[in-house]
Amino acid sequence: MGRHALVVGGTRGIGAAVSRALAASGRDLVVTFASDEESATRIGEDIRRSSGRTVHTLRADVADLASVGLIEEFLAKDDISLDAVVIVAGVTSRQAFGSIQTDDWNAVLTANVTFPVMLLQAIADRIQAGGAVVLTGSSMGIHPHSVSLAYGVTKAAVHALAGNLVKVFAPRGIRVNAIAPGFVETDWHATKTEEHRRSIEGKIALGRFADPDEIAAAYLMAVDNPYLNGAVIPIDGGYSYR
Repeated sequence: MGRHALVVGGTRGIGAAVSRALAASGRDLVVTFASDEESATRIGEDIRRSSGRTVHTLRADVADLASVGLIEEFLAKDDISLDAVVIVAGVTSRQAFGSIQTDDWNAVLTANVTFPVMLLQAIADRIQAGGAVVLTGSSMGIHPHSVSLAYGVTKAAVHALAGNLVKVFAPRGIRVNAIAPGFVETDWHATKTEEHRRSIEGKIALGRFADPDEIAAAYLMAVDNPYLNGAVIPIDGGYSYR
């Protein structure tokens, strides 16, 4: 039986690096993207050329719970069984505490917590025994932060979700872990001023942001290590060491 991985949010930043790593490990892929179809198609073709694997790209936005059905239907249509499900996509909100509205809060909660739960419920029977689920937490779910309250709280919830899902999936022989990246060289941080970047780097023992491929290596380990289960793995270069 061939190996297939689903990467939710697998065409940008950390997600694209994870997709490349999984393809290089010999897996065919289903990768989802939220809106930029042209870029997603280009990334998919690049991964096909470099790895020789089959790569399907599918528009599915974690901000919209209807996307759960789109993914479920796509996997059913091609009768795809998965040995890995990696959920990278998420959203944030930067309102100050006094400005947070219910809709803003719920949008972040839906994308970062509710969507993974509903998706895994829908596709559980397509995950092979011995397979792996990897969720994406954040160092902001570990270290209290004055900005992006909804993001930090929901990422802490993702860490708890990984541990709780272990009990759900243990009877199926499926492992569940979470990766908690720190600051990574992605589009999310492209607009930071040089002063802001220097301030952040001053708190990181390694003195720099991570390369996405360095983070992807942790995801691949979480997928492939048969004894890793229920873990939240920080990979932040030693953030807040001073």
